[in-house]
Amino acid sequence: MHDIHVIEDPAAAAVALEPIRGRLLAELATPASAATLATRVGLTRQKVNYHLNALEAHGLARLSEERRWGGIKERVLVATASSYVVSPSAMGAIAVDPDREVDRMSANYVIALGARVIREVGDLVRLARARGKRLATLSVDTEVHFRSPSDRAAFSHELADAVARLVSKYHDTSAPGGRAHRLVILAHPLPQSAEPKELA
Repeated sequence: MHDIHVIEDPAAAAVALEPIRGRLLAELATPASAATLATRVGLTRQKVNYHLNALEAHGLARLSEERRWGGIKERVLVATASSYVVSPSAMGAIAVDPDREVDRMSANYVIALGARVIREVGDLVRLARARGKRLATLSVDTEVHFRSPSDRAAFSHELADAVARLVSKYHDTSAPGGRAHRLVILAHPLPQSAEPKELA
């Protein structure tokens, strides 16, 4: 089972987003049969089988084992990943694209960048898995609480200068065997619920 499966096929996305099938996928974090799932979710075994067939057909669940009880064969399925994310490529021509965004200082541009990361890294992970290799990546995720808008602006300028210096030092398009990497740095306010409560 993979940690994360990026869904690129529109039909598979529609299957995963259907509420009952999403619930079944969550239940399939551990292997289970249609009969077991029917008891858990309150549906008939036949209806559960119908949904499981759709999940399996779109690569969201797979056969874990087959059990035989007398003359009856019971199929046990398991989810193909712990969690799923839909790639913007599943949206086809209307998928968000940062190259179409004009205002690079806007929140829409940040969303478009995030969508491109999902699409590109999802493609690269799929290729790496097919070749039996790991994908080398780098990520930094932290929080900073600015005292004021002027501090935030100063931080942005210093960060941009630091990145420019590092890129100038390490960027070499003539290096044999070298490979281009995409570097994305963005910041956004934390949702209110994620910020610590002010002391009374």
